[in-house]
Amino acid sequence: MEIIVSKEELSKGVNIVNKAVPNRTTMAILECILFEAVNGEIRLTANDLEMAIETIATGEIRENGIVAIDAKMLTELVKKLPDDNVSIKTDGVVAHIKCGKLKADIPMRDGADYPKVPIVTRGEVIHISQFSLKEIIRQTIFATDENNANKLMGGELFYISGNSLKVTALDGHRIAIRSIELKADFGEKKVVVPAKTLNEINKILPGDSSKDVNIYFTDNHGLFEFGDTTVVTRLLDGDYFNVEKMLKIDFTTKVTINKKDFLESIDRSTLFLSPTDKKPVIMDFNGNVLEWSIKTSSGAMSEDLEITKTGEDMKIGFNPRLVIDALRVIDDEEITLHLINPQMPCAIKDDKGSYLYLVLPVNFA
Repeated sequence: MEIIVSKEELSKGVNIVNKAVPNRTTMAILECILFEAVNGEIRLTANDLEMAIETIATGEIRENGIVAIDAKMLTELVKKLPDDNVSIKTDGVVAHIKCGKLKADIPMRDGADYPKVPIVTRGEVIHISQFSLKEIIRQTIFATDENNANKLMGGELFYISGNSLKVTALDGHRIAIRSIELKADFGEKKVVVPAKTLNEINKILPGDSSKDVNIYFTDNHGLFEFGDTTVVTRLLDGDYFNVEKMLKIDFTTKVTINKKDFLESIDRSTLFLSPTDKKPVIMDFNGNVLEWSIKTSSGAMSEDLEITKTGEDMKIGFNPRLVIDALRVIDDEEITLHLINPQMPCAIKDDKGSYLYLVLPVNFA
């Protein structure tokens, strides 16, 4: 194989697919990036057997070929290359790289040995703007738990029904839900997409509101296609939690509060928390005032905030970090909290039904 690409184009391609190079693997070839120079295209691929990322780089093909080049060494080298065209020529043993006056040799492997990316049938396509998908991931991904024994908590439920998409994440302490209206009607589909895949998509997705992501789901795989990049992921098996049942709660107290003031105030409470401290912030909703307080071995703090409340007064405890995570991804100027009693979850949701965050309370007695 022999190709010539600009340093900028090579760097972009390597950085995109590098997200799917595994940190640890027993298959040495997976530590490589696959280069395919065929049919007039320069295609880069990385695959950790759970997720694969492919992208196309613009350049000149002087000799067709399929080779696998060591990802770590290539990534570090590309960072330090001068701004010039890069020549990559392979001889079956090493990849000879030239850029300006620089010459380097990097280990390579036979591309024929590289695992094939699963073929996902492009059936019914779901169109979502890049911006919308990026926002959905940002506003829900924090509520997943990839280390939980229940693997489904390490993913997000994508529920498509008609022209509606609802994305749900939960980790046992909270639930995050985002709902959007799609551009067309679809049938009903429920799949669980790994949080790892969504995190990596979020990193490489440009977020252009005028351009779409094309999404295809089969029984076992999902495919996300945007620009010259394709992400293929294995879906998580199993029936997702019956979240709708959990949400059938008759809230009795409703509190409206300025989001920015609330977030900044609760964030100050964490000054007295160590990384392992589980002390709650105690919120006392009394009339039109919220007084919160926290007391730990490091000290104590309290603050009053103006609120608008309907329903009963209430005192309830929360892990402040869980509340902060939800507040940080809400863009509304004002938010509404819905409460029942100190033992039941608090819901933060809007009237349009576009988002809902449920946070479990903490016993403070």
